[in-house]
Amino acid sequence: MSDDGHERNGSGHEHVPGRQRRRFPGISSRAYEHPADRSALVALRRLSGFDTVFKALSGLLPERSLRLLFLSDSVRVSDEQFAHLNDMLRDACYILDLEKVPPMYVTQDPQPNAMCIGLDEPIIVVTTGLVELLDEEEMRAVVGHEVGHALSGHSVYRTILLFLTSLALKVAWIPLGNLAIMAVVTALREWFRKSELSADRAGLLVGQDLRASMRGLMKIAGGNHLHEMNVDAFLRQAEEYESGGDLRDSVLKILNVLPRSHPFTTVRAAELKKWAESRDHQRIMDGHYPRRSEDKDTSVGDSFRESAASYADDVKSSKDPLMKLVTDLAGGAGGLGGRVRRGFDGFTSPPPPKDAGPRDAD
Repeated sequence: MSDDGHERNGSGHEHVPGRQRRRFPGISSRAYEHPADRSALVALRRLSGFDTVFKALSGLLPERSLRLLFLSDSVRVSDEQFAHLNDMLRDACYILDLEKVPPMYVTQDPQPNAMCIGLDEPIIVVTTGLVELLDEEEMRAVVGHEVGHALSGHSVYRTILLFLTSLALKVAWIPLGNLAIMAVVTALREWFRKSELSADRAGLLVGQDLRASMRGLMKIAGGNHLHEMNVDAFLRQAEEYESGGDLRDSVLKILNVLPRSHPFTTVRAAELKKWAESRDHQRIMDGHYPRRSEDKDTSVGDSFRESAASYADDVKSSKDPLMKLVTDLAGGAGGLGGRVRRGFDGFTSPPPPKDAGPRDAD
């Protein structure tokens, strides 16, 4: 590390961002974590014996095999290989003040993807499909996204999720065994979807270019055809997805998202734009954020209350028909039975004529 805070390689070249970006010394991952993600992590970190259990479990997981596989059959990012990605990785770690730069690999796969896995130490893997799809600033946001996963400790739970998903397939013939594992996998997937929103925020803190983050998400959804796409129209898709349809569509949305580890791309874009315009994001950019040195004093109860408040706010502000119904139910709104029947119009019998006699209350 040089006196001005920038790392230099053996030839004396600096690893610096393409433009000046703010740095966040000592930043805690709590600064950018989604409340639901944060509450789960705080609870797990404070759970007595948690680290011991997972270290014991690591002996059962194929982590060593994964590391050897990437080492032998992928390209390790360095000053000599994919040097531009290596610069981005160092910059991301410098901006988020992650002391140890995790190893990063590029693996041959046309599917655009990236992940951060590992129990003992995180490793970052990006596919050739992603490298070829994104420009420099878009890729910088993705690298920041994965470094955010590493800083939050997500790699541990992602590795567990991958292991359990694989195990569920192997024991699918055991009726109760598969159900038990899939219950845990479903819960982990719900947490991981929220962790992806957290990592998107970390990517924005690293790239500090909302337009680049939006472009990257659009490309992941629609390919390398930016001249055919529009950010505003893309965000309107998220609005239509959330508010359109009736209760049947709300149920289908839940069923569609359950098997996924990531939120839908339009939803991620809308969530990131909302956070980028929030006071929380502005405070971080102004240098006011929680520090890692304060993590040990974090209250589990406060984190859970923040998570519950976040879910409550999401329900209240949601335009989804089912969420509106939940809000009405909580508020004891009149005519609720009628709204349920209208929501499932086509699944229920037609309402009685207006001149029909009085009926008993539902």
